[in-house]
Amino acid sequence: MNPAPVASAVAVLEGLRDGEWEPSDAVRGPRDEFFVAIEDHPVFAEAIAEMGPPPTEQPDETRLDMNPLIDVALVLLIFFILTTSYASLKRAIDLPPAPDQEKGTTQVVKKEDIVDRTFRMKVTLEGTTPVIKLDDRVIALAELNRAVKDHVQATGRKEMFLSVADDVPWGIEAKVYDAAKGAGVHQIYWPSK
Repeated sequence: MNPAPVASAVAVLEGLRDGEWEPSDAVRGPRDEFFVAIEDHPVFAEAIAEMGPPPTEQPDETRLDMNPLIDVALVLLIFFILTTSYASLKRAIDLPPAPDQEKGTTQVVKKEDIVDRTFRMKVTLEGTTPVIKLDDRVIALAELNRAVKDHVQATGRKEMFLSVADDVPWGIEAKVYDAAKGAGVHQIYWPSK
């Protein structure tokens, strides 16, 4: 433990006047057994009474309180965010009027209605080998693109009635879609289940 600094009585009084020490700070004389507050010490009590109360700190009048400015800025920020969001939402909601059809109904297409415009394609699996039938002709997966293109050009039909078995992998089904798109097929119909 470091010993307390030693100061003369004159230095203590000057420190009190300069604000270096408070009257409540503890001091102990050379013959004192315990520390006591400077204002209660018999050597300094009279000098402290003559000094009067310590000067109070004057508030700094050059400092501005920024809290109201921050509050107003945050309110304006929220206002601008909400009005901008509302304006973009209003712009996104403006939709053209709906047609006079009943909502929730889907158009049911029967095979008899489209038989003159479509060709049939059926995809199944035999073991792990895909079997692709274009109308009634079986074609290999490697020849799929060329066969669909040739069939569309020969018949002029650009709509396809597609039937894919549930166990056919998605990769094979995707190749069928790609071949149809490459051949210019613009509509694909699936059988209802």
